[in-house]
Amino acid sequence: ISYKPFYETLFRRNFTEYQLIHNHGVSANTLHRIKKGEAITTKTIDTLCDILNCEVQDIILHNEERQQNGGREKRETQ
Repeated sequence: ISYKPFYETLFRRNFTEYQLIHNHGVSANTLHRIKKGEAITTKTIDTLCDILNCEVQDIILHNEERQQNGGREKRETQ
């Protein structure tokens, strides 16, 4: 999963991480997890979509190929 669309959406909507934390109650830990490419809950994705008035694809992007990282192997499609 890539969160690149999240940062593009923040920019397009003229939002900052500071605003998400202080005006909308998004935890700093959640933003840290996004920056590190770690998992966030579907509830969090839903909340971000509500705040940013966007769709799920404006927050996350599914990568077809995973590089071997932390025990995860590259997926092959048939």
